[in-house]
Amino acid sequence: MTMRVTFQEELDRIEASLQEEGEFVLRSLRGAMNALEQRDLELADDVIAFDDEIDRQYVGIQQGIQELLARQTPVASDLRLVLALLHANLHLERMGDYCVTIAKLTKLSAVIDVEPERALLEAFEEMGQRAEQMIRVALDAFAKRDLESASSLVDLDELIDRANRRFVQQVLQLGSDPERLEWGLRMMTVSRCLERIGDHAVDIGEQIAYLVTGEFREFTDASHQGEGAR
Repeated sequence: MTMRVTFQEELDRIEASLQEEGEFVLRSLRGAMNALEQRDLELADDVIAFDDEIDRQYVGIQQGIQELLARQTPVASDLRLVLALLHANLHLERMGDYCVTIAKLTKLSAVIDVEPERALLEAFEEMGQRAEQMIRVALDAFAKRDLESASSLVDLDELIDRANRRFVQQVLQLGSDPERLEWGLRMMTVSRCLERIGDHAVDIGEQIAYLVTGEFREFTDASHQGEGAR
C-alpha cells in the first residue's frame, strides 16, 4: 500500500511539473509576441535564453518518468497517464522551440529598414492570443481530465488556421518592394510558428482523450490530419 501511495505521489509530482512547464511556455509565448510587436530586441534575447528553463523542465519530466518506470510497473490506467505525460511534455517543449524561432525572427527582421505593416502586427496579436488560449485550455483539460474541453481545441485551432491563411494572403499583397517583401516573408514564418503551436495543443487534446477513454483517435480537423508533430 505504501509503495502504491508513493507511486501515485510521484505521478502527481510529475504532472505538476508538466503544468509548470506549460506556464513557462505561456510566458515564453507572451514574451515572443511582445518582442515582435514592440521590436524589443532585449526581450527577444530574454525569450531565447529562457528556453533553457523549458528544456530543463522537459528533461526533468522525462527523467522522472524513466526513474519511476524503472522501479515500478504501473497498472493500465496509470500507464495511460504516463504515456500522456510523455507526449504532452514533448509537445510543450516544441511549443517553446517555436517561441524561440519567433524571437530569432524578430531580431532578424529588426535590421530590415522598413516600417512594419500595422495590419499584419494586429493579425499576429489575434493569433498569439488564440495560441495562448489553446495552451491554457489544453493544460486545464489535462488537469481536469475534461474530454469536452480537449475536443474544443479542434475548433479553436481552425480559427488560428484561418488567420494564418489570411495572413499569407496579406503578405502576398505587400507589393514588389524587396525589403517589405523580405519582412513579410519572415513574418509568414512567424505566422506558421503560431499555427504549429495550435497544432501541438490539439495533439495534447488527443492525449487527454486517450487518457480519459483508453482509445487513441485523431481529432477530425482536416487541416490537422497528416500534420505529425514536428
